[in-house]
Amino acid sequence: MGEERGSGLAMRIVDGKVIVCSPGRNFVTLKLTTEDGIYGLGDATLNGREMAVASYLSEHVVPLLIGRDARRIEDIWQYLYKGAYWRRGPVTMASIGAVDTALWDIKGKALNVPVYQLLGGACRDAVLVYGHASGGDIEETVRAVGEYAKLGYKAIRAQSGIPGLESTYGVGRGKMYYEPAEKDAPVENVWSSELYMNFVPRLFERLRKEFGSDLHLLHDVHHRLTPIEAGRLGKELEAGRSGSRGAAGKFSVDPAAHDDTAGSGRGFQFDLRLPEADSRAVD
Repeated sequence: MGEERGSGLAMRIVDGKVIVCSPGRNFVTLKLTTEDGIYGLGDATLNGREMAVASYLSEHVVPLLIGRDARRIEDIWQYLYKGAYWRRGPVTMASIGAVDTALWDIKGKALNVPVYQLLGGACRDAVLVYGHASGGDIEETVRAVGEYAKLGYKAIRAQSGIPGLESTYGVGRGKMYYEPAEKDAPVENVWSSELYMNFVPRLFERLRKEFGSDLHLLHDVHHRLTPIEAGRLGKELEAGRSGSRGAAGKFSVDPAAHDDTAGSGRGFQFDLRLPEADSRAVD
């Protein structure tokens, strides 16, 4: 590790730009530049509320950063988080996350090392990734999962249209079933938890019958259930119903809204016997 560029008493931030780009997706990127000409980038994308984040950054956060030492990453994080009366929330945390990432980018460039080396070094040689497979019905979804399996994916997320519902989350379009963010107002869907909960176990029972228990099958509930309903669905997908790994087998994403704990007792501490289940809400 060589001498840090700009290794004087401070590495002051002199400029901050908020960049909104990629029409149809509206990525939000924060670019911070120091007096030494080193810049760092941080992502602040919040789909559907991207302009709120852009405004929060440009009007509230960037002015607070000008003149501060970019090397004091933790100090700046604590200042931005605790300095405001109103804390947390997706807009605030997306903004602070972008600042944090940009500052680490600057730190890595100043020291001429990858950031992961500053965080303890590499701990794995490969990462398991998954593909998005979906279809208008069960058999279309089975075929889509098969296509991803042929490509070598060991983990595949499976979504399907539901009989009785005109549309549902996760059924993408195009060959790779990509789900671009919708422009303008969110799309309104007619929803039925009863139809959904009756359908999903049948979907995964069919997938397990087709692909066996070795393939990691994933599913995104996308916070459309209450915690109690999520627990019921988890029971339906337990091991013994559709194979030793369980019907879903890897994890269900966002089973309920992050702030919905009403009537759930201890939240997501359900007695689910999915050996590899991930209890975190991952989006």
